[in-house]
Amino acid sequence: MNDETSKTPAGTDGDAPPKELTPAARRALAEAEARRTDYRAREAQLPKEIGGRGGKEPGRYGDWEVKGLTSDF
Repeated sequence: MNDETSKTPAGTDGDAPPKELTPAARRALAEAEARRTDYRAREAQLPKEIGGRGGKEPGRYGDWEVKGLTSDF
């Protein structure tokens, strides 16, 4: 499969103006951004790990993954 087959043809929905968001949708997007900002601030306060496994905090996902093998606690 090449990249050309997955592209949308020109002229279909490319010229349509963006949809107007409802107040509830705007509020949900603002709340999600606030949660992301809070998470990033808390993550930045964590001490840096020396010689660690790298990647995201495994407690966030509930398991550890090393070289494609997952262990669940």
